[in-house]
Amino acid sequence: MKRQYFIYPLLLLLVLTLNSCELIGDIFQAGVGVGIFLVVAVIAVIIWIISRFRK
Repeated sequence: MKRQYFIYPLLLLLVLTLNSCELIGDIFQAGVGVGIFLVVAVIAVIIWIISRFRK
């Protein structure tokens, strides 16, 4: 029960301080960062696998 009393003021603060465009922009920016990291990780794994087979 106490948790709900903590969530409501926090949610109200977020709604009042962040406008929707800024929030969506931040979400997409974080998504781009994660996407780039995943692409680099997959390329590194592919290069590692190819180098293991060539030896």
